[in-house]
Amino acid sequence: MLITNNSKMPKLRETTPEMGSSPIYAELISQTPGRVRLRVAPEYRQSQDIEPLIKLLNERLEIYRVRANIHSGSITIFYAQDHINFEGVWAILQDLGVTFSPIPEQEPRRLEKGQSDAAASVTYAVTHLNHRVRRATDGIVDIRFLIPLGFSVLAIRQLIVKGLMIEAIPWYVLAWYSFDSFIKLHYTSEPQE
Repeated sequence: MLITNNSKMPKLRETTPEMGSSPIYAELISQTPGRVRLRVAPEYRQSQDIEPLIKLLNERLEIYRVRANIHSGSITIFYAQDHINFEGVWAILQDLGVTFSPIPEQEPRRLEKGQSDAAASVTYAVTHLNHRVRRATDGIVDIRFLIPLGFSVLAIRQLIVKGLMIEAIPWYVLAWYSFDSFIKLHYTSEPQE
């Protein structure tokens, strides 16, 4: 993945064919003169994702040491300030396929009252997928928007294909929608005294 190179350094993608084309998502944790610290997203905390990046960073002359903890996803880069600045290191990382975005905090999976282990696993998987969709779309949409949108598109398609068909709707479905919409539209929690 090529991203514009702000420091006018040569692109590394042509010289580094061993890096994969998929980006590694990371978050900037700290930046001081001569040192940059990143945290890699949990799904990229495997040695096959991080070790090629570390190897390529160590080959750069202006970077004299890279320290990584694969389990925590922490990568610390020490660079020579008289040869390169923070923007140059930032451009090198972007050229190597590192995409910077905030990483959502990982919440430990815990069972809600009355929730089975299978239900907790499904909830965790959907929550994780929701974070990935939100990150992929830069926070524009998430699953809570896409699912109702999908049902709306299906409803419009059915309306176009079959018409209103009001006479085909059973009374108990209309009664349920009446009750459900009343509860959802009037549900408010009272302020605690």
